Amino acid sequence: MIASPAWRGKRFAVLGLARSGAATVRALLAGGAEVVAWDSDAAKRDALSPLRGEGQSSSATLPTALLPTSLRSATLSPQGGRGSLSFADPEAIDLTGFDGLIVSPGVPLNRHPVAAKARAAGIPIIGDIELFAQARATLPAHKVVGITGTNGKSTTTALIHHILQIAGVPSLMGGNIGLPILAQEPLPEGGVYVLELSSYQIDLTCSLDCDVAVLLNITPDHLDRYDGFEGYAASKARLFAMQAPGHAAVIGIDDAASAAIARSLAPDILTKIEPGEMDQSRWPSLQGPHNAQNALAAIATCEALGISDEAIEAGLASFTGLPHRMERIATRDGVAFVNDSKATNPESTAPALAAFDRIHWIVGGKAKGADLDACRPHFGHVARAYTIGEAGPAFAALLRDTMPVEEVGTLAAAVASAAANARPGDTVLLSPACASFDQFRDFEQRGDAFRAAVEALR
Repeated sequence: MIASPAWRGKRFAVLGLARSGAATVRALLAGGAEVVAWDSDAAKRDALSPLRGEGQSSSATLPTALLPTSLRSATLSPQGGRGSLSFADPEAIDLTGFDGLIVSPGVPLNRHPVAAKARAAGIPIIGDIELFAQARATLPAHKVVGITGTNGKSTTTALIHHILQIAGVPSLMGGNIGLPILAQEPLPEGGVYVLELSSYQIDLTCSLDCDVAVLLNITPDHLDRYDGFEGYAASKARLFAMQAPGHAAVIGIDDAASAAIARSLAPDILTKIEPGEMDQSRWPSLQGPHNAQNALAAIATCEALGISDEAIEAGLASFTGLPHRMERIATRDGVAFVNDSKATNPESTAPALAAFDRIHWIVGGKAKGADLDACRPHFGHVARAYTIGEAGPAFAALLRDTMPVEEVGTLAAAVASAAANARPGDTVLLSPACASFDQFRDFEQRGDAFRAAVEALR
């Protein structure tokens, strides 16, 4: 676990106790902080209740002996990790005197009442990435890579981590992927922390100085959280504003917003990524134009970290991809079934449509916009579309003039119909261009349902 003795004696409120929030509470206790935590889900509060100590009041100081071993580590807190934990809703208490309000990235800072309350009290609103940034001074010497962008963040983060592992460099993934960064054990000297950073996470940090900062692209997304597209782009730009002079920047310049950020940076620290025609045949899990950009960003980042060309090429060739991101899950009777459930907007679906010649496209869910214009240049690759979910009727109407469409409603029905219509050499592609929340808990559950439906085919 990563923690900092600098938190000793400080007082923090933590709102949201899912994975990152729970890890934040444990790290703050390890650092000796006084923590007031809250989640509207009583089960999440109950899961942390043992950290208060058996038989103690909710505000009692927790004896070190009652902490889990990972929280008692002298490496993390030489004073023994003595903190205190209580439960109270930050909206219902006086925040005066707190050193920070720590919120989940899912809390909308532009409209949540607790954000306005914290600002009125002069309390900084931060996230677990900012706590990691504060803890860095006490960690063994290391570097940090931060990757942001509307699309491609997870693949690029995992690819950089994989190349570092191939090169024998100690590394961890964190941020918006994998385990919360504060829950992981500190790297030894010379290690590299590779962080996937959403705009929400960037909003909640003010001191994360990345040795290499990466911006893949910026397309309209999450606009309900920002003052228009310009506000969203400005959030991404903050990743570079926090860098110390001389630290490296890698930016894709295929879109105007990203190109504008690139122009604002010193040329000597900047690598521009602009994929053209390139041979991706040696990288079986990195097909399509979007993965060309991801691969080039990873190459530039690893070069900035001093990784050899041989290790970079070996990493690109052996990378197996991520679940739910252009994941080939089966080939049946010459038909490939590809799970791209992570494609939750049209801009992220467009490259998937470009990657295959003849596609049976499963599309729909909870739409983030009213059109599929970003996908239109690749409609010629679609043999037939199968619309599902809340957006199904509207998307069927949009597509019907350009391709055969079946308005099937459910994912299972779409897989069955697509499998029946497909012929050898075709690809059945789940790339929904929509969020999943109308029919599924998240995109992972949607992708798992796709896999199950494929496996159930006779």
